[in-house]
Amino acid sequence: LILDIFASMILLLLFVLPMLIIGVTIRLTSKGAALHWSKRVGIKNIIFEMPKFRTMQIGAPDIATHLMKNSEEYMTSVGHVLRKTSLDELPQLWSVLKGDMSMVGPRPALHNQEDLIALRTKKNINELIPGITGWAQINGRDEVPIPEKVALDEYYLCNRSFALDMKILCRTIFKV
Repeated sequence: LILDIFASMILLLLFVLPMLIIGVTIRLTSKGAALHWSKRVGIKNIIFEMPKFRTMQIGAPDIATHLMKNSEEYMTSVGHVLRKTSLDELPQLWSVLKGDMSMVGPRPALHNQEDLIALRTKKNINELIPGITGWAQINGRDEVPIPEKVALDEYYLCNRSFALDMKILCRTIFKV
């Protein structure tokens, strides 16, 4: 926890200028706020608000992008780049600083991803603080079917350690 707070403070300071530039770019290229506050499932299935840079147009459905029939039509002009580079995730450092998230852990489910929430609860994965990156993230991200994602989250639950967290963080840097 202390490492998460320390890391998030340093990274927020390091990325303050790029985050300002991204925020201004979003505001100049689309209507609405630069940040999107998403209802997510945290530790013990408690809902919290997680910030991300907005990559979708105002009025886009509040569901996981991979479940949309044509997510492209809702994407902002800079949304593709932000998602591909994971720069849309930078504001989540605030959630780490607040204690809602960790640097490493299972990605927080959307509040309406009931199938994922139920499977994670059954496997006690809901006892972990969600992370900006995690074992499932570096092993396929959203392309992984939910049962496989939960199996990867369970692996992390059973094998978590400082060494595994460092491995995940390093592999995240190279994946992004």
